[in-house]
Amino acid sequence: MSENPGSAGDPVILEWVQAALAGDHDAFAELVYTYQDSVYNLCYRILSDPAEAEDAAQEAFLRAYTNLSRYDPARSFKTWVLTIASNYCIDRLRRRRMRMVSMDDDDDPTSPSLTLSDDRPQPEAEMLSIEQSEAVQLLLEQLPSEYRAAVVLRYWYDYSYVEIASILNTTESAIKSRLFRARQMLAEKLDSAAVGALSALLEM
Repeated sequence: MSENPGSAGDPVILEWVQAALAGDHDAFAELVYTYQDSVYNLCYRILSDPAEAEDAAQEAFLRAYTNLSRYDPARSFKTWVLTIASNYCIDRLRRRRMRMVSMDDDDDPTSPSLTLSDDRPQPEAEMLSIEQSEAVQLLLEQLPSEYRAAVVLRYWYDYSYVEIASILNTTESAIKSRLFRARQMLAEKLDSAAVGALSALLEM
């Protein structure tokens, strides 16, 4: 999988990290600028809400900054920050569902639109049209948080099973099981209008 810039040992990224550790805020801003779209898109795919994804992306970078001294230069910086973002989003989904369970069933017909933000470049736009992307997002929203994160990391970011297991702090076999079950769950919800949008997603 290609991760340029940001591969392990990338001299530019390592230079920015070292400068940021020395107190250079502009260097960390360069890191944010480089990865903000990837982090935002991951957060959006998991949380399904543009405003919440924006907050989550900002929190992920804040956590990356405060824990920068723990970053292992042998690891891809992109993978490291996506790990922070995905784990934060999963925790946020769990808290959201706990709040929903604690309340009476209160359906809000004015829930936020799932349309992707127009002013942000979307890396997956080359693969799916906006309409297809929205169809996928609606189905992703029905998956459990751990399944959703695994699907996003596999099919939008092309991470291997081993890499996803590392990001989500579990085993390779668990990731394979989650992806298999996620594909089954998505396939069960497919209708004729969604088949074209999801056929590539459901293939290994």
